[in-house]
Amino acid sequence: MSFHILNCPPVVGYSSKTRTQCRTRPNPSLAVHMSSTLVQTDENGDHYESKKISSSCSAQLKSQPQSSLLSQANTVGIIGGVSVLSTLIFLEKLVWWSSRNGEECVPFVVCSDPGLDGGGHSFHPSFSEIAENVMVQNLKQKRVFLEKSGARCIVMPCHISNAWYAEISESCTLPFFHIGECVARELKEAKLKPLDAGSNVRIGVLAACETAVVPYVEKLQNQEFEVVLPDKATVEHILMPAIESLNQRDVEGARNLLRIAIQVLLIKAVNVVILASEELQNVLPREDPLLKKCMDPMDALARTTIKWAKSAKKT
Repeated sequence: MSFHILNCPPVVGYSSKTRTQCRTRPNPSLAVHMSSTLVQTDENGDHYESKKISSSCSAQLKSQPQSSLLSQANTVGIIGGVSVLSTLIFLEKLVWWSSRNGEECVPFVVCSDPGLDGGGHSFHPSFSEIAENVMVQNLKQKRVFLEKSGARCIVMPCHISNAWYAEISESCTLPFFHIGECVARELKEAKLKPLDAGSNVRIGVLAACETAVVPYVEKLQNQEFEVVLPDKATVEHILMPAIESLNQRDVEGARNLLRIAIQVLLIKAVNVVILASEELQNVLPREDPLLKKCMDPMDALARTTIKWAKSAKKT
């Protein structure tokens, strides 16, 4: 059974605790309120039962057509992917950044299926063809549910799920933002210069599995970037042990290993290192100088989504 979050304006913020860390906010004194409805769906993505959590949405829901939960022109539909943590990280950015200047929070519907979560970790050594087909169909049903719920654009804040973006977005008539494309566009607009004369700008990608790299390679290459990935030895002896250290609550060990993994790519003259794994986020302290060379793809996806939502609200 899947659970979904419906966000009805006005909402000024969102507070959450992940399974691994609590993320601190720039202004902890800001009052945070959540107005939402849990919606259960059948295997076809049709919502058949709703449980009211906050009365602030009840009147608005009753006035909506039964085929749609929200009618705002800038409603964002969010497909939760393999890791619930990625969804939470994206939601925090979306809600906080869209409302930090006193503006109304972007309305959104979240569709997250715990059945897709591989134990809370993004490391999946491989996916069989059957497993891929099941996952793609599952995610496609979530997309259809969001469309029926009144979403006017779709986002999928998951590094792994975006590997099947083409299949999941097939026949979708709404704007559907690809996380790799958002990253590539921002890097292109940054007008980076090659660190090695006579070569293209190089972008490094660190991920916990090969599948999570897929969404970024093609999109970056389309923008004429050269993609640099860690070699097999770095993945096996540095990157994966870093994630294992996190699982064992050895934060200091994970930090040291991650620093080495980043340095391995920087030695290869990359301008930016994309951290395409939610486990790797917030490992390094905020003041660590290496973070200036790193990029969180969720930042680019959130900025693109908020820009679209503000534009759609004015039309």
